[in-house]
Amino acid sequence: MNADVNTGRDHHGDLLDRVFLTRVLEPGDKAGGRWVREYGAEEVARRLRRGGRALPGVSDQRWAGLCARAGRAAPHRDLAAAREAGARFLCPGDAEWPGQLDDLGDARPLGLWVRGRSGLRMWALRSVAVVGARACTEYGAHMAVTLAAGLAERGWVVVSGGAYGIDGAAHRGALGAGGATVAVLACGVDRPYPRGHTELITRIARQGLVVGELPPGEHPTPSRFVLRNRVIAALTRGTVVVEAAYRSGSLVTARAAQRLGRHTMGVPGPVTSGLSAGVHELLRGEATLVTDAAEVVELVGDMGELAPDRRGPVLPRDLLDRRARQVLAALPGARAAAAGEIARHALTTEDDAVARLYELRALGYVERHGDGWKLTRQAMVSVRDHRNPC
Repeated sequence: MNADVNTGRDHHGDLLDRVFLTRVLEPGDKAGGRWVREYGAEEVARRLRRGGRALPGVSDQRWAGLCARAGRAAPHRDLAAAREAGARFLCPGDAEWPGQLDDLGDARPLGLWVRGRSGLRMWALRSVAVVGARACTEYGAHMAVTLAAGLAERGWVVVSGGAYGIDGAAHRGALGAGGATVAVLACGVDRPYPRGHTELITRIARQGLVVGELPPGEHPTPSRFVLRNRVIAALTRGTVVVEAAYRSGSLVTARAAQRLGRHTMGVPGPVTSGLSAGVHELLRGEATLVTDAAEVVELVGDMGELAPDRRGPVLPRDLLDRRARQVLAALPGARAAAAGEIARHALTTEDDAVARLYELRALGYVERHGDGWKLTRQAMVSVRDHRNPC
């Protein structure tokens, strides 16, 4: 973990400088993050306000652009706008700051704008990202809702990006189950995006948390969506991709999670669906295949949080004694057989075979035919399906 330079200033001063820097530097700017680590937020803010000689690692042209942004930054105004929207600003080191974001190194957020009353740090400790395609299929939406609801019912926080498709389905699944969800936006938290999700994001802010790196009023751009994904990956214990094409932004989140040592999971889909192609590519690598919330929790949860064993239905014949099953399996399918023949095929004595045959007759599996024994019609179906499971 990289420690910022300690300037000895009070928290309010550092907060103002970081609010200022969120208006000047783009999210994930590693050069800016390195400056803050080496010089401290106060010195970086001072140099940007003054202009003059550039800090290391940027061209004069880019430095001039940053200084121009700095001239328009007004941290007090941004904080007032955030308060008006019911939001607050978190700095690294605050009690509510999620420490796992520090794994991003110099790409760590300078701070986070947060709408909602719950504590982000505690929620993030037990959270899972559920992400996927915007133009998802009905199958993908169903799986996202089901997964998110199952996670919420197990006490896990569902994190996603607030977008159309899988993101929205995941948020709705968690909310519908009465659970917790976090939307990480690529714009100001006072500016719900996409517009069609204004009601959903407002509901998330009321029942959960809406988080972003950008100051109030800022709009999303393609690069901001991509950089937002690293926060989703770092914030959570693992990332589940429900549907994703080869060039999906959801794969960016999954690969960021892999680099950070987080669990990466994928929900399989039809091999004929282009929207599952990216997920299947992940599954051919280091990602783990999951089909429900229990399997996700088994990976990301604490020791002992195991998914139930997966078994087919229990058939009546499964409840038979082992030797009775052997005798039943030894009967021919379409004709009667003598007890001696059945005993030879069952590898037992004739007396034991006869005892088992009477037991099987009482249960409706066999019937007497003169001196022989034959499967009943119902038992013939059961034995045939057992012998030919495909």
